[in-house]
Amino acid sequence: MTAGSPLSVPVLATGSAAIAVVIAALVWRARVDLLRQQKARAILQAICAGIGGIFVGLTYWTMRLPVLRGAAWMLRDALVRAGAIVAGVLFLVGTTVALVPWVLDRLERRGSFSSYIAARHVRAKKSGFLTLVSGLSIFAVALGSFSLSGAISVMGGFSADLKRKILGNNAHIVIDTSAQTAWDDYGPVLSRVRAVGGVVGATPVVKGEVMASSASNLAGVIVHGIDVATIGNVIDLRHNIEAPTTVDDKLAYLQSPDLLRHLPEDEVIGIGPGGEEYLKGADLPALGDDLDPAVRAALGGPPLRPGLVVGRELAKTLHVYVGDEVTLVSPLGDLGPMGVMPKTRRYRIAGIFYSGMYEYDATHVYTTLGEAQSYFGLGDKITTIEVRVEDAENADRLTPAVTEAVARPDLTIRDWREINKNLFSALKLERIATFLILSIEIIVASFCIICTLLLMMAEKSKEIAILKALGATDGTILRTFMTEGVIIGGIGTLLGVATGLALCTGLAWFGLRLDPDVYYIDRLPINVSGWDYGAVTLAALTICTVATIFPARQAASLRPVDGLRYE
Repeated sequence: MTAGSPLSVPVLATGSAAIAVVIAALVWRARVDLLRQQKARAILQAICAGIGGIFVGLTYWTMRLPVLRGAAWMLRDALVRAGAIVAGVLFLVGTTVALVPWVLDRLERRGSFSSYIAARHVRAKKSGFLTLVSGLSIFAVALGSFSLSGAISVMGGFSADLKRKILGNNAHIVIDTSAQTAWDDYGPVLSRVRAVGGVVGATPVVKGEVMASSASNLAGVIVHGIDVATIGNVIDLRHNIEAPTTVDDKLAYLQSPDLLRHLPEDEVIGIGPGGEEYLKGADLPALGDDLDPAVRAALGGPPLRPGLVVGRELAKTLHVYVGDEVTLVSPLGDLGPMGVMPKTRRYRIAGIFYSGMYEYDATHVYTTLGEAQSYFGLGDKITTIEVRVEDAENADRLTPAVTEAVARPDLTIRDWREINKNLFSALKLERIATFLILSIEIIVASFCIICTLLLMMAEKSKEIAILKALGATDGTILRTFMTEGVIIGGIGTLLGVATGLALCTGLAWFGLRLDPDVYYIDRLPINVSGWDYGAVTLAALTICTVATIFPARQAASLRPVDGLRYE
């Protein structure tokens, strides 16, 4: 049939109409797909906005919750806090998912040729198995990133909590002798140290190890003889004493033990061994009934004992409350007919403190400086000067200035990092080991990216061959597949890090309640650090990038003739 035959016009018209119909159908389909995508994005944005509103509402509700006791109120409090945390996680994850199409759009419009092809490959419809593998790759990388970021936050929280408790219950800088023996003439040294710039406070202390016994038990303790007037400038002892008393100073019973003769009626005077509030019970033991009433009245009632502040765990061990008596027994006593006799002295419990560290609460006790000097027979000598500085993190930089101010070669000056060097070195090593071990999970997840790219290369071998036939270089194909793998790994990394950040931030804000009798902390400590999350993101992206090298090289080495051989 020639072009001028009568049948040519109808055939051409029919063919043109068919082509026009096909083009119109394709345009309509593209328009429908575009509208669907826009509608889906709008729905996702609306859902994220709604979840964000729920999160703000639950957060405001949580902040206004009253502190009430009882199982029902505690359950309500836990549900509201859990709802706020879940809403925050869903909001941040949904926002991250909503940003993925926006990032792919920018790669397609403003990126290079390799990034354009890579973004199109990520978005393109794939075979069912390849789609499953791609989804598993993103999920595996997200899970690994989430686990690593969560573990780092929890370990950082425990380290920060431990550091806070150590710095709250110990001096930042300690001045003593190398043999930790007593020394005198400390007044001038104390004055010079307090004059050093950056020093907040300094106080003299007497330390010694003894045995403490009650009517039912005994335990080994470390006695701290403190200056009541200046100890609050160095450690948080006043803040840690749990007993709300009728006097303003929580150390009043220690400084004035005569107040323990007549404890207030029906008022909380201490915290019991189990954490319960202690009210005034039976009167303190009086003198014998065989004495004349006039003599008993003249003597003033029960004998006056010096005060002693003990930790909650030690109070549990000895089964004592505020006002009860304990006996301190020192092996270094006086010489008697039978040899060296232990020195004993009775004390009355003047307060119970809770530092949050079991080692301190179970072994440390505090009395006045003069009483400790008298008990250990030191006269006017002390064993330690404890110093607190403005910036505890830079205490080591202030140590030379304190050493120069002390100007005594027989004394040693150590900061808190040096004293607890082994502990913090172990924590740092444990944190590094955890980071490396959990990074293996991301390495395993990167194998899914390798499989995804290899399957993608097999499925897109025809397109690769065509691109090479049109002039694409091996480097272009290499960059294309590496970019595609980085996009897949980046999506998984962002999802995992965003989920970990949202969850850990929520736990840090609202808290995860723990049983203090089991864990000795009332909530899970969480430390959200931008440097930690940046390190996790960088490590995950690096592992995913390295994983793309092999499949990208395989795709770049594909020859056009191999890709088109069976077409």
